[in-house]
Amino acid sequence: MNFIRTLVSIGGMIVVFALIAEFLVMPVYTRHNQNRIMMDVQYKMLDEVVRLLKSENYRYEVSDTLYTNKFQVGTIVDQYPKPYTRVKMGRTIRLKIAQPERSVAVPNLIGQSRRSAELELTQIGLLIDTVYTEYNPEYPNGTVAWQYPKAGDRRKKGMGVQITVSKGMPPNFFQVPNLIGLSINKAKELLFKSRLKVGKISYHQDQDLVPYTVLDQSIKDGTVLDKSTTINLVVSVLDIQDIFNSLNNEL
Repeated sequence: MNFIRTLVSIGGMIVVFALIAEFLVMPVYTRHNQNRIMMDVQYKMLDEVVRLLKSENYRYEVSDTLYTNKFQVGTIVDQYPKPYTRVKMGRTIRLKIAQPERSVAVPNLIGQSRRSAELELTQIGLLIDTVYTEYNPEYPNGTVAWQYPKAGDRRKKGMGVQITVSKGMPPNFFQVPNLIGLSINKAKELLFKSRLKVGKISYHQDQDLVPYTVLDQSIKDGTVLDKSTTINLVVSVLDIQDIFNSLNNEL
């Protein structure tokens, strides 16, 4: 009998301790009573949001910015933790705030390599939107031959710029180099590198120029041809004897 009474007493004590733990100890341990439903502060002005958060014993931090003209400057456009979630008192609430869109001047990318153009745009907050390619004898392979918007135009940060990257000289096309002012030997070397041929050489007596300087060429420099062609040259000499000397040397 005494044994049963002892068991009943022990059981009663266990129940009492369990109730104390459930209703007194655990709420303190988990800070249950300090949890609150997070308010929605989105689309309110920062001053009002700060006042509301402080009144609920929350801290705040403006941790991100959205550059846009869709909202009034200073409007909170996002928050974390999200509205209507359980949040402990004293928690720091991160806010995303609206600021006016910023624009920058588009730099001149013409003649730069694609990589160089990308780096310059990234540094000012722009990016390359679309890349086209084309054969263009005026710009070396891999360099920017065209851009939109053009240099000096204003562009919002985060927006893109379109560029065309040159593929250089079209295949099976030939571009005539500028030979005027070069020595005849240098002119011949340049024509050979351009896959063109030296045509007829005419001589013009000129006492003021270094002998064998190219004075004129039969096809204007920059001209693009669809086949290898001979280029006739006019070369300076001091006197007629130089012409014979030149012919003898070629023989």
